[in-house]
Amino acid sequence: MDTREVITRYYELANAGEWDAWCDLFAENQVMDEQLSGHVEGRETLRGMMKGFPETYARFANVPAHVVVEGEQAAVVSRISAVTVGGESIEAGVCNYFVVTDGLISYMSNFHDSVPFAPILGK
Repeated sequence: MDTREVITRYYELANAGEWDAWCDLFAENQVMDEQLSGHVEGRETLRGMMKGFPETYARFANVPAHVVVEGEQAAVVSRISAVTVGGESIEAGVCNYFVVTDGLISYMSNFHDSVPFAPILGK
């Protein structure tokens, strides 16, 4: 898959809640700087983290509004709309930056306001 195809699939799988297949989009030695989870290295570390995702969110959608692809890099501005298992709504604008190497996400970072995620952060 080229960069655009990988990014398209990233959002398709996230919005379908297919987290194991979603993790397969990442390189084995991937690096992620995630706004809420911090620095994450390795696909299997990420896979372990994502196993708890369904226990946090009853409903989750991350819908791209703008996608920019240049070679192996991409930036996506999107909107997260979610409901926690406790019934609290989360709405947040997000920007994700990706580097795709040999058809897999080798680096990703995201940027968003953390305040809307207070229900899952226990604040």
